[in-house]
Amino acid sequence: MSGHATSAPAERDLDALLEVARRAAAAGGEVVRGAFGRAARDVSAKGPGDYVSAADMTSEHAARQVLEEGAPGVPVFGEEEGGSRGRLGWLVDPLDGTANFLHDFPVVGVSVGLVEDGIPIVGVVDAPLLGQTWWATAGGGAFHDGRAVRISDRSPATAICATGFPFRGKAERFDQYLPVFERVFRSVEDLRRAGAACLDLAWTASGIFDGFFELKLGPWDVAAGALMVREAGGVVTDWKGDERAWLDSGDIVAGPPQVHEHLLRCIEASTWGAP
Repeated sequence: MSGHATSAPAERDLDALLEVARRAAAAGGEVVRGAFGRAARDVSAKGPGDYVSAADMTSEHAARQVLEEGAPGVPVFGEEEGGSRGRLGWLVDPLDGTANFLHDFPVVGVSVGLVEDGIPIVGVVDAPLLGQTWWATAGGGAFHDGRAVRISDRSPATAICATGFPFRGKAERFDQYLPVFERVFRSVEDLRRAGAACLDLAWTASGIFDGFFELKLGPWDVAAGALMVREAGGVVTDWKGDERAWLDSGDIVAGPPQVHEHLLRCIEASTWGAP
């Protein structure tokens, strides 16, 4: 399977929609930056290891307001407040890496993706505490602070890949994940777990990481970053190699073609089979 850029829908002004997405991510990022270091207050748990803070809610409100004003009529669905979804619609993660944020670990992101017919066509990832931003449009390439990025060309044996431990549905997914983790860890140079999927994908698009795999993420976690990987020359599928199912299942494998293929082989050899 080879990497390829996504074809841009001819009827969409993706540059204009990208500008809206960039402003929305920046608005959310400003909230996150202002709240950092004061996050222990106003926190609740959605589930084991899955938290929401006042900063999540305020960031989502700020991003949503920009999107609704800048692209009226396009539905917005956010991780915290929900919303509506349509054939064309925004997906917003207002604070990816909330656990990091609550521990004053500055690896967090704001992710804004526009999806049409199940395929991301615009994506922005803002890292407000690192002062960096990535963006991509379908057919238009992927960029990091204005500089075009490409996936790495390292071999699987020299690859450093990112992953995320399954915290949603941990009990039922752990036994599926662990054999894959072990097989990948034994066969690549090293693994990293930063704790913010949107940044893992942005770093994979930039060739910093050489691949990424995780289970049961939300579509808001991955829509923007996955587009960046594809536009940077990479491949994105679910754990069974399906090029579309990952957005709904949240089971994602992303990377350069050679590393992506290797990760899929590790998954298959681990007798992984999600229902």
